[in-house]
Amino acid sequence: MRREELVADAAITLLVERGMRGLTHRAVDEAAGLPLGSTSNLARTRAALLALTLARLTALEEGYFAAVPGAGTVPDAGAVPGPGAVPGAEVIPGPDTVVPGAGAVPGPGAVPGVDAVPVPDVTVPRPDTVPAQEVDLGPERLTDLVVQLLHGQLTTGRRTTIARYELALEATRRPELRTIYAQAGRRFREVATAMLAAAGSPDPARHGRQLVAYGEGVIFDAIAGAGAVPTLQELTAGTTELLRGMLSCAHPAP
Repeated sequence: MRREELVADAAITLLVERGMRGLTHRAVDEAAGLPLGSTSNLARTRAALLALTLARLTALEEGYFAAVPGAGTVPDAGAVPGPGAVPGAEVIPGPDTVVPGAGAVPGPGAVPGVDAVPVPDVTVPRPDTVPAQEVDLGPERLTDLVVQLLHGQLTTGRRTTIARYELALEATRRPELRTIYAQAGRRFREVATAMLAAAGSPDPARHGRQLVAYGEGVIFDAIAGAGAVPTLQELTAGTTELLRGMLSCAHPAP
């Protein structure tokens, strides 16, 4: 695990356990087990630290979408802000960024409470590499995929979801963070659009936005709202009803 990942994972844990007010450079150093000043050397300002954390969260959550059609071709899917994009940050590292002088750091699991995000065990064809007539992503298969993604966010990915909510609220007050947050959200919507296109939606862009809104509503209600965590059966029923309406023209009932 590289130092920027260790710092960002510690920041995620602090957001979950202490909220935005508990996220400081010193607290991250302590949580990550690094010498004081290490976090400041990597992200000099609070804005840079928040951007680094959001970039890491996005990378973790994108792990859920690794098997989604079109996910590998989403424009700039791995892009993160470059030098100068956030005041005080020389570099906002992404998954492949190497920070000179980072040195050895503790391995996976060094920061308690940071979840590994599994990739759902579902493989679907990418519509950009398979002729349209050969893409087979019907309502049932798409429902299974969406249910797995939602269930993962509610269970294994619960902590990263809570941290994302903390950053989402902060982004409403920080335009520079809002820009990064919006870029990440756009990538997820593009993935949803690709899924619906592969399934034969007559309006994949609109349906993709609606699918994301449905998923966000389910997750927020269960984690931050007053609702209970839905069972797999409840998620399947709700998702089936939603997709049936979207895809009724492409897949009419027998």
